[in-house]
Amino acid sequence: MEQQERFVNDVEAAKILSVSPQSLRNWRHLGRGPAYSKKSRLVRYRVQDLLAGFRFSAGARKGGSSSGSQVELGNQKFFG
Repeated sequence: MEQQERFVNDVEAAKILSVSPQSLRNWRHLGRGPAYSKKSRLVRYRVQDLLAGFRFSAGARKGGSSSGSQVELGNQKFFG
């Protein structure tokens, strides 16, 4: 059985990546950051893409590595 893909909005994606939603908006405007889908005004990020391989360029984020960090969205837990 194939698992259904899960998509999140920019606020949820920002929590997974430990950045602000505004950072994601800025990156989209600059053509940087994680891949996203847009239909009309709705922007969605695939959780699998966020967890599997988005890497920050040097200086793109303050603080340490997200490796081993855990983010909770509702009743779901994501590990980075």
